[in-house]
Amino acid sequence: MVARTLSVALLGMTGAVVEVEAHIANQIPGFQLIGLPDAALSDAKDRVRAAAANDGCPLPAKKIVVNLSPASLPKQGSTYDLAIAVAVLAAEGAIEVDAIASVVHLGELSLDGRVRPMQGLLPAVVAARAAGFRRFVVPQGNEDEALLVPDVEVTTVASLRDALIRHGAELEPNPVEPIRQPPAPPVAESVGDLADVVGNPDAVEALVVAAAGGHHLMMLGPPGAGKTMLAERLPGLLPDLDAEQALEVTSLSSLSGRPVNGLLTRPPLESPHHTSSAAALVGGGSKVIRPGAAARAAHGILFLDEAPEFPTAVLDALRQPLESGSITIHRAAAVAHFPGRFQLVLAANPCPCGQFGTSDIPCSCTPIMRRRYLSRMSGPLLDRVDLQLRVNRVTTSAVRLMSDEGSRVSTRAARARVEQARAIARERLAGTPWKTNAEVPGSWFRSSGRRLSPGATAAIDRALERGNLTMRGYDRVLRVAWTIADLEEASAPTSDHVGWALFLRKSVAA
Repeated sequence: MVARTLSVALLGMTGAVVEVEAHIANQIPGFQLIGLPDAALSDAKDRVRAAAANDGCPLPAKKIVVNLSPASLPKQGSTYDLAIAVAVLAAEGAIEVDAIASVVHLGELSLDGRVRPMQGLLPAVVAARAAGFRRFVVPQGNEDEALLVPDVEVTTVASLRDALIRHGAELEPNPVEPIRQPPAPPVAESVGDLADVVGNPDAVEALVVAAAGGHHLMMLGPPGAGKTMLAERLPGLLPDLDAEQALEVTSLSSLSGRPVNGLLTRPPLESPHHTSSAAALVGGGSKVIRPGAAARAAHGILFLDEAPEFPTAVLDALRQPLESGSITIHRAAAVAHFPGRFQLVLAANPCPCGQFGTSDIPCSCTPIMRRRYLSRMSGPLLDRVDLQLRVNRVTTSAVRLMSDEGSRVSTRAARARVEQARAIARERLAGTPWKTNAEVPGSWFRSSGRRLSPGATAAIDRALERGNLTMRGYDRVLRVAWTIADLEEASAPTSDHVGWALFLRKSVAA
């Protein structure tokens, strides 16, 4: 008899349903696992046999063949253990074959028969549901994660014996202590309010514009100017994630090995160290491809502090995600895809010593040192950054305004402006695949019916003619101008909006 059940093979965020087939023959005892398993999966033969024996439902002393289909798809990890054990015991007759035929089993077995929680269970359940399957058996330690997926029937088990009893096996229950995931770390709230920022009103307004339109931002300025302080307050200006975004962000957190105890509803903030490799930043791995910081920052913020200290090749790995909104990682055996729609925030000093352009401390760097330092951020990368702002140190007059609450913008007030502007953009973009102005191609804004008058675009037309703007930069200035108009609830950008958008892009070069 051949028994069949189901599991899921994950490749990046994409999952494929795998059919687990078990056949038992009256031949020399053995256990053969076929279907392109990796080393961890090949060890499942011994794990499953020991777990079944120690849980009181031993495998038969016969020839066992387990096939993972489709056989051409590489399989990694230990999450097929439960499906393999259930299929083999169904082929032996311990449970009915029909009881497991359309059930997706996920989980690793320990040697005592208990089921261990797994990484990436949430995207696995989402992938199987998309393929049309609704019944799941998962480890009890993943219960909170599995219940986040709507319209599915989830059964949680603590052991292999528990799973067999749920499928109708005539076995006496043997309660065991389930293996649980470590508790998730507390979600860090925003480190401060936007009202804490003193001075730099242009930088505060640029932060609001970036949040309203989903634009990328670079801040160039000396140490102590408040670049990091501003970047840390940007997530607080963003609205809550919608249901689809929240599920995607939580799935990425699960794939990264972080405990998941509930749906993540706030935009994430990732701030990798400047010693990070390209694989750590965008994702990678030789066997199991894991998401990097850029993927984990999907629908949130990727903040690169001291950006020129990152290797140039690592920074340039972000060029494709910034343009396409997705991350594609190619390996010899497979191609993995991750979401890459994040907001990039770069913070940089103007030179290695950081004092160039300040009035109080002289700069000790030569012109060639300054050029080499900033050239680590390549021109093609910076051309994809919508807002490029110079941030200066706070002056004494600005410090005196600290007691004047009315002169500062709070996070709550700024977030209300951002949500209103995004609502206006959503109404304009209804019926399109885009949600924010940063996602809209420039050709859409330049098409008939939305094309601005020559008077409104005169400033960027001259900049394009003189070579101060590329065509990509022209389109990005248009996007920022529409965001500024949305913040002011204008029907279309005026010449003032376009001029302000051009200043926000070119103030670094000023």
